Amino acid sequence: MSAMFRALENRNYRLWASGAMVSNIGTWMQRVAQDWLVLTVLTDHSGTAVGITTGLQFLPMLLLGPYGGVLADRYRKLRILRWTQSAMGLCGLLVGLLVLTGSAQLWQLYVAALCLGVASAIDGPARQAFVSELVGQEHVANAVALNSASFNTARLTGPAIAGVLIAWIGTGPVFLLNAASFAAVLVSLWRIQPSALFPSAPAGNGKHPVVEGLGYVSRRPDLVLILVMVGILGAFGMNFPVTNALMSTTEFGMGPGEFGLLGSIMAVGTLAGALMAARRSGPRMRFLLLGAITMGVFTLMGSISPSFWLYAASLIPVGIGSMTFLNSCNTSIQLSAEPQFRGRVLALYMAVMQGGTAVGAPLMGWIGTEFGPRWSVAVAGTVVLLTAFCAVIVVSRKNDLTFRSQLRTVFVRKPSRDQRSQDAETANQADGI
Repeated sequence: MSAMFRALENRNYRLWASGAMVSNIGTWMQRVAQDWLVLTVLTDHSGTAVGITTGLQFLPMLLLGPYGGVLADRYRKLRILRWTQSAMGLCGLLVGLLVLTGSAQLWQLYVAALCLGVASAIDGPARQAFVSELVGQEHVANAVALNSASFNTARLTGPAIAGVLIAWIGTGPVFLLNAASFAAVLVSLWRIQPSALFPSAPAGNGKHPVVEGLGYVSRRPDLVLILVMVGILGAFGMNFPVTNALMSTTEFGMGPGEFGLLGSIMAVGTLAGALMAARRSGPRMRFLLLGAITMGVFTLMGSISPSFWLYAASLIPVGIGSMTFLNSCNTSIQLSAEPQFRGRVLALYMAVMQGGTAVGAPLMGWIGTEFGPRWSVAVAGTVVLLTAFCAVIVVSRKNDLTFRSQLRTVFVRKPSRDQRSQDAETANQADGI
């Protein structure tokens, strides 16, 4: 099998990937339907309301994500996922029924988004850490990249399908279809063979497991840099549902089909970024920084695009940059965090990313509503670019900053000849040579 798809040699991973693909398509369909419902049916094009809905969906990860990481480190991830995926499917079902019966109100969408966020806060750390149990350390980097490719293939098709269905039959059936799509991932979870997994030893029952996880991260400058950048980029640069909704409707006067198309066009870039990452054997700091810079530059270009189609075209390199950045972050954590801390570190990573999105979404929606959609996109691009340049300065001044790996150590900057000689001598002594 091609090196790009080597993780698919594992039967359990094939089952997981196939179920997740179907479910992800449904999730992206619901995301477009939710934004369109709030923006055009329940409000009069209120970017603030869309931002609040997005914020409520991601805020629980900020507050509960670290405790979800504790659960992932202590208990069987497979069992956790069966429960959380069922709960998220139920959220879609209830909203779909409310819309079809004509009783949906804005506060109900807020509550549903919050409930979905709570389930996701428990699901996310277990789902991310489950990848290493499916394939083992040797293929983690490839599996993470293929997960991103699967997610973005769904992102490519889901919004386009949602746009057509919303125009044809309305938003209610789209929510119901998403609820039905969770059956695919649940079937795959029940068919996975536990005996073929690569489980890590459960973490001990310490008195302060969240504090222990925070202490572990604080001793790792490479992880601290990742979390700071993810938090800032998540808050300002990755609120695409908010900015795309405002740009397509308010700025360019488009309908649901074009709004859904923006998500699909952006997914072309994110899918390309994921497939390029699948060919790499491990994370590199230069890819992380380059991804952030690319994202910032083309976001700024999108803010001054004179037409809908030029704005849409700018989303392709934005997608490549964002996926290159996020994949480098995720893979470095999967490969470098010690197994007993992996769930908590991933939970902190997701809490910072999605919590930042939750905090930034209402702000970006408010900027777009009060000053115009172009200003919200311009602010996003400016903050992302400044953050990337600050990170470049930090990396250039800290020669010892590394992406540690249980397989190998990947240096941000190439060590000096003297340092390489000293490292080789130390290694020889450790081997007894």
